[in-house]
Amino acid sequence: MSPQEKRAAVSLAGIFSTRMLGLFMILPVFAIYAEHLSGSTPMLIGLAIGIYGLTQAVFQIPFGLLSDRFGRKPMIYIGLIIFAIGSVVAALSDSIYGVILGRSIQGGGAIAAAVMALAADLTREEHRLKAMAILGASMGMSFSVALVMGPVLSGWIGVPGIFWTTSVLALVAMVLLKLWVPDPIESRFRRDAQPVPAQFKQVLGDGQLMRLNFGVFVLHLILTASFIAVPLSLRDEAGIGTEYHWAVYLGVMLGGIALMVPFIIVAEKRRRMKQVFLIGITLLMLGLWGLDLLRHSAWGIIAALLVFFTAFNLLEASLPSLVAKMAPPDKKGTAMGIYSSSQFLGAFCGGAFGGMIYGTIGAGGIFVFSALMAALWLFWAATMRNPRYLSTHMLKVGPVNEDEARHLEAQLAQVRGVAEAIVILEDGVAYLKVDNHALDKEALSRFSVVRGEMAVTST
Repeated sequence: MSPQEKRAAVSLAGIFSTRMLGLFMILPVFAIYAEHLSGSTPMLIGLAIGIYGLTQAVFQIPFGLLSDRFGRKPMIYIGLIIFAIGSVVAALSDSIYGVILGRSIQGGGAIAAAVMALAADLTREEHRLKAMAILGASMGMSFSVALVMGPVLSGWIGVPGIFWTTSVLALVAMVLLKLWVPDPIESRFRRDAQPVPAQFKQVLGDGQLMRLNFGVFVLHLILTASFIAVPLSLRDEAGIGTEYHWAVYLGVMLGGIALMVPFIIVAEKRRRMKQVFLIGITLLMLGLWGLDLLRHSAWGIIAALLVFFTAFNLLEASLPSLVAKMAPPDKKGTAMGIYSSSQFLGAFCGGAFGGMIYGTIGAGGIFVFSALMAALWLFWAATMRNPRYLSTHMLKVGPVNEDEARHLEAQLAQVRGVAEAIVILEDGVAYLKVDNHALDKEALSRFSVVRGEMAVTST
């Protein structure tokens, strides 16, 4: 990557993670804080936690499409302003209804698709994977940091202070966007990073991709629902004071990440992705049963949380990889857009259902419900076909006509390691599915319009 590409990727990751940090920091502390809000009920507490997911799911794809017309940076500025306004509304509210309104406004600043599109504008095809990987890693890191920072900041400045902090972070992100993110020379639609509305029907009709969309929906439903019950169970049933919750989350997150790594190695290196994926869902289910059965013991609930976060981290890392492997090479942007919307819709449903269940049955009901959802997911995922161990590659081929494109597809398909080849005329790009272990990169590079450099990127 060139210095400008590195700068673009790192600065956009900072903007992306800053916003997600603001959304996630209240997750481990809000259920306890909301007990003292006017009009608070378990149902409304859950709604306040998850409502951002609904507005995020609704506005994410439109924000990205509008950025094609009005520009990437203007739409990102608008999204950050909306997010800051929502944070202020939540910070000033002394009723649960005000916080729900603020959280819904926060989610309305759905800049993820526009940020991805800007990252694609600022990176060449051969380096786009690296930029997207940096953005994805920043989201995972922001979640881990938020689980620890939320309880710490809550003890120092309270939950309203966290909302004020997130509004300030949004302003910092705007400054970062202005001063550090380069302006793109050209902004145009890129199907590897953006959804194509004309492809929605095909992608939604793909049974394999729908299994993965359902999976990420269930995973984030479980996460959001569980965090209505986990903080209260730690305090009221396990007897762990709120001032120590950050240490619990830090320990189980670090432990979960460490335990996840061997599973990822086996999945990718030994090509056992489906088996490891099913093990992850099973561990998630067992962790949830453990949270129900062991929640009266401090060490019991910590052990169950360790199993839960090992599974969560494993599944959160595996799902995007499976989408990339199973999506047709020219439909990856659409597949990832629908996948991301499913994730946020799951967060909304988790908050709504979790609050309702907590109000009628209690914490145990949430854990049992979540375990049953994991079991349903396991049953459907078991019917998933084994993924092909192929990566999505892009090759810049330049302007071609229809006949040249079809001839080029046939030639590319003859290259060792290439399983599929689709040339999109308007993009001047060939989208490929390849086996990295068998790929003849030298032969493939001869078809590139970029000379002296391998113009291929894999995802």
